[in-house]
Amino acid sequence: MEHTAVMELLDQIPDPEIPVVSIREMGILRNVQLNGKHCEVTITPTYTACPAMASIADDIEALLKSHGFKSVKVHTVLSPPWSTSWMTEGTRQKLRTFGIAPPAHQACNNWSAEVMQVNCPRCGSHHTSVISKFGSTACKALLKCEECKEPFDYFKCH
Repeated sequence: MEHTAVMELLDQIPDPEIPVVSIREMGILRNVQLNGKHCEVTITPTYTACPAMASIADDIEALLKSHGFKSVKVHTVLSPPWSTSWMTEGTRQKLRTFGIAPPAHQACNNWSAEVMQVNCPRCGSHHTSVISKFGSTACKALLKCEECKEPFDYFKCH
């Protein structure tokens, strides 16, 4: 199996916490090295203490072994740290459709300025406020739209 085919195969693995995007779309999947029927995969968590990494590694190993690989090693690397800039615009749109506001491009180092630019993924309003700096997972914050009054997760800028 060629590198491109393995990458496309791994693109089938959803992010366990955001099932509408794959680990490849999120930028978690960093590299694949092939040596015959042996495969090494490098992944990077979206958040250093991400509890989903063991599940992702298990999913990678099971999928590749089911497609004929005799051995699979999954390496988790923290450097360089994952960045929201690794998400494509298509990934950002999938997050919006799912009800999660994607990371704002502006003011990533200034929490309050960043939040001021977050649009509600439901109605599009920019009138939003922070309920909690931590949402359903540590990499997300919980915000509320002041227009439609709906709470929503915001994927924090990293």
